[in-house]
Order: sequence, then structure tokens, then C-alpha cells
Amino acid sequence: MQASSTIIRTLVERALYIRRLTPDIEQGINCELSRLGYVSEVDFEALELLMCEMDAGRVKLVPSP
Repeated sequence: MQASSTIIRTLVERALYIRRLTPDIEQGINCELSRLGYVSEVDFEALELLMCEMDAGRVKLVPSP
């Protein structure tokens, strides 16, 4: 199992790599945020980068089936 501090970053990296925020990745991020109850500075920066990439159109949100 990965350390808690890397799970969110790993999920963000996966979304950036495939250029899509899938429902599974989004759910994983939300579950980890809920479990931790806080956002570390590093995780916040990763999430901020993901949002910037989405705003720029380089990462697409994949709707739930």
C-alpha cells in the first residue's frame, strides 16, 4: 500500500498522463481526501495543477457512464 501522502499525487499524475479525469480517478481522489480530512501542501499543489490543466483544456473530464 502506498503512503497516504502519495496516493492523491499518484492519481493526479495518472489523470495528467492520460489527459483525462475519469470517474474512477475522481472517486479515488475524493475518497482519499475524505479519509485524510485535510489536504497537504503538496497534494494541494498537485490538485491545483490538475485544475489548471483542465481549465486550459489539456485534461478532459470523462462523464460517468
